[in-house]
Amino acid sequence: MILRSTLLTGALLLAAPIAAQDAPEPLAPPTVVPERIVLNLAADPAHAMAVTWRSAPGLPGIVELAEAGDGPDFVKTATRLPAHDDDATIAVRETPALHAAYHSLTMTGLKPDTVYAYRVGDGTHWSEWLQFRTAAATTQPFRFLYLGDMQNQILSEASRTLRMGLRMAGDAAFVVHGGDLINRHDSDAEWGEWFAAGGYAYGQTPQMPTPGNHEYGRGPVLNPQWQRQFTLPANGPADLQRLVDTCWSTDYQGLRLISIDAPQLHGVPESRAAIVKWLEPLLAHNPNRWTVLVLHFPLYSLEPQRDNERVRDALKPLIDKYKVDLVLQGHDHGYARGSVGPVGPGKGATYVVAVAGPKMYDGGIHAWPQKSATNTQTFQVIDVSDREMVYRAYTAAGHLLDETALRK
Repeated sequence: MILRSTLLTGALLLAAPIAAQDAPEPLAPPTVVPERIVLNLAADPAHAMAVTWRSAPGLPGIVELAEAGDGPDFVKTATRLPAHDDDATIAVRETPALHAAYHSLTMTGLKPDTVYAYRVGDGTHWSEWLQFRTAAATTQPFRFLYLGDMQNQILSEASRTLRMGLRMAGDAAFVVHGGDLINRHDSDAEWGEWFAAGGYAYGQTPQMPTPGNHEYGRGPVLNPQWQRQFTLPANGPADLQRLVDTCWSTDYQGLRLISIDAPQLHGVPESRAAIVKWLEPLLAHNPNRWTVLVLHFPLYSLEPQRDNERVRDALKPLIDKYKVDLVLQGHDHGYARGSVGPVGPGKGATYVVAVAGPKMYDGGIHAWPQKSATNTQTFQVIDVSDREMVYRAYTAAGHLLDETALRK
């Protein structure tokens, strides 16, 4: 009887629904141990790399950097570099005041196509040694990952998509995120989940995010943690300071990657004009073979009640005129991939909408996708070479969902 009772109890427990993560975990304040370490590509990734991390307030930030060796003696050649320190007090959802020190450094003067080892700390308390490789100075084959919205149940469910992507494409040069990394812009606990989802991989593989509407509060006002947690190329529209950290570009081994701040483009006429003015010369004077845009709001939506007309009207003429190759998007919590050119479907840029987290919408029926799926978490692996760009979408379980090749 005891055994039967135990088995029945276990069955009931297994059958019980899992509660949604509506309430964030209690806030864990930063300590002397470096945390939330993340790499970001610089504008010139062959010669520079940016790193950012967080610690308890009042501590200095120091980076030790050396060319990585095959043995342990590389530590003897490490150079100490002072970081930029920002002791901040920020109001977050979990507490009226989050006190933390944010440290950042763009490591410059690096050799192309070289593995470097580094660690961060305050001179007493250190992270482990982490490694990264700089880009080659010439066009060379590489691959990168793309992830749509992680946003909900970030650590418990969205993390598996990211981790399967890193498992299947562990040699990815960087990871692009299409916005809505978190659900509530002012939740430090959700930001903590996002950093925990990637763990040490964020400190070895550069992360390249564009903001979504959930990184913004009313206004729209970008959450102050965005600029403090990422050190992205500061080459956005010079006319508007608020766009410098959210619109950015970097050139990587024959590819120009450009981030468009979709909430600002969609909602603020002044920002829309500044973004278009900034974007056109980036596309017109592009020495790279390939061009990829990333933005949160899709030019062509999946959700039947959405139509981002202002985004499409601003960007589509430039995408067609300058023959952009790939446009990576999120927001609609489904999957689609299709080519939409100046004369109709099947020609022109390839547009992708994808979602990495578990929040799903019913995508409806649309004419533009060549491939679509609902209720499917995906990651995308893009292999880039001089002659072709091979795009593959995989489900969170690692199954191939979609594949196409762009050739020049």
